Amino acid sequence: MAQTVVITGASAGIGRATARLYGGRGADVVLVARGRAGLDAAAKEVESLGGRALVHEADVADPDQVEAAAAAAEEHFGPVDVWINCAFSTVFAPFEEISHEEYRRATEVTYLGFVNGTRSALLRMLPRDRGTIVQVGSALGERSVPLQSVYCGAKHAINGFTSSLRTELLHRGSGVHVTVAQMPAVNTPQFSWVTSRLSRHPQPVPPIYQPEVAARGVVHAADHPRRKQYYIGATTVATVWANRFFPALLDRYLARTGYGSQQTDQRPPTGDSNLFEPVDAAAGTDHGAHGMFDDASHGSSLEAVLARHPAAVASAVASAVGVGVAATARAALSRRGR
Repeated sequence: MAQTVVITGASAGIGRATARLYGGRGADVVLVARGRAGLDAAAKEVESLGGRALVHEADVADPDQVEAAAAAAEEHFGPVDVWINCAFSTVFAPFEEISHEEYRRATEVTYLGFVNGTRSALLRMLPRDRGTIVQVGSALGERSVPLQSVYCGAKHAINGFTSSLRTELLHRGSGVHVTVAQMPAVNTPQFSWVTSRLSRHPQPVPPIYQPEVAARGVVHAADHPRRKQYYIGATTVATVWANRFFPALLDRYLARTGYGSQQTDQRPPTGDSNLFEPVDAAAGTDHGAHGMFDDASHGSSLEAVLARHPAAVASAVASAVGVGVAATARAALSRRGR
């Protein structure tokens, strides 16, 4: 039986790349987002790769729209096996330059959108006692940076919400699992359509990874959901551990470098932002999975590969240690025989 997978934020970026991977598996993929052009293009990609697709336009900030998407998914394809929360919106600006309406809207999408998706998934998964929920998180949910207070606050909230939910599922001995895939800087279209009040064009802080790297991490997390969270990319691991050991030092470092590292030398975006309305609502406005930083982005991550194959890594390390021990023993015997 093909898996039934619901992906929010499926019209672009990480969600779009994840939909392609599931399409290649022959999965039934329910694509949820606001922009019709991106959704239709994503559906064509899923079907061209061997999967089946259902497009559902919905604003994840509205719980009724999310619930309608979940109902449509099960009516069309049957029980949802995997629900992936990936949709978000944000504002690049110093805190005092973000209006109350903008802050509320970005938080409703980026944080409450995950809550809404999780609730609709659990309403169906808990009675069946099976299913997996993957929250697409961020290193910025562990270590905040300047100019992204909305996004960092929402991603921190997702971590806290998910940890609480996980303990509740463990308490009841549930067969439903929830895990988080924590992301590095990713080359998505958001940097060209985000609401920004920066003097230059926003960018992810290098090193930057392609959406396919992130998508492979999401799918692996869905396949192995008993682990609390996965760190995708070496920079995510480094950020998390540096913040745990040197938080004050990182504060000062980011205060000095965080403004410049998040901006290019180019002029700021001049098009519409997607905060209140999708930028891919009209035909011909699909933005795809990738952003404008292809030339500076990595298509693979050694750390992510190692994280997906821990047994192989352990075996390789054990073999290397065994070889080293054997070589040392031979050398010692050789010296003794002299």
